[in-house]
Amino acid sequence: MPQAPRDRVRAWDPGVAGIREVLHASWADHSYPAHTHDAWTLLIVDDGLIGYDVDRHRDRADAGVGVTLLPPHVTHDGHPLTSSGFRKRVVYLEEAVLPERLIGRCVDAPLVADPVVRQAVSELDGSLSANDPLAAESHLALVTEALKWHLDGRPAAGRDDPPRRARIAAQARDVLDADPVGAPSVEELAARLGVSAAYLVRSFTKEFAIPPHRYVTGRRLDLARRRLLDGEPAASVAVATGFYDQAHFHRHFRRLLRTSPGSFRASMA
Repeated sequence: MPQAPRDRVRAWDPGVAGIREVLHASWADHSYPAHTHDAWTLLIVDDGLIGYDVDRHRDRADAGVGVTLLPPHVTHDGHPLTSSGFRKRVVYLEEAVLPERLIGRCVDAPLVADPVVRQAVSELDGSLSANDPLAAESHLALVTEALKWHLDGRPAAGRDDPPRRARIAAQARDVLDADPVGAPSVEELAARLGVSAAYLVRSFTKEFAIPPHRYVTGRRLDLARRRLLDGEPAASVAVATGFYDQAHFHRHFRRLLRTSPGSFRASMA
């Protein structure tokens, strides 16, 4: 018999536009009462089964099966369906992130049973857990596009336009190269170029084999390496080159070079 998870809750405001809160929870035996949020509740169940009523419709969320999306201002509750409890990850999206017209469709069919969408939401949660706002912006754009597509009945995709895609990607790269440290967010850059954030991410990735957030991170690491070799302390370099904090800088630097910024700086001796 599987052991019930220990009761544990972790929640935080990730400081990413469009995301209200992130919640990770494990409950061995907890039923939460009917309530509402003024945000979209995007839910992944990692272990167990959760039963819930949403606007008097009875449904369930199963571990490993897609994602559940509950709309804002609609009453829902939750309770474990097994004695082993459940473990879940939740990303609360600001109300404006998805169009209001999708609320009714979401009440009728809150489960998006798509493993690709589940993986995308898990990657979004991972970037938020790692305090990587650049990555979170890209993942959020792709997740919201996928949710709209499912809730709108999976409309046929429009014809691809390779010249336009290449032009948008090149223009985006020019903006990012001009100021990697002060680079605009994905939403801001997409608005400047007159496209959706998801289109920008997909176009950039298609043309350069790397999403824009990774491109910016690479450019910032280039700047950081130059400053380290000029003798600047790693702590000041992290801030000067646009990283979220020193831990964020250290993680990306080690991923690239398998050494710490301090050791890299010392190597010039």
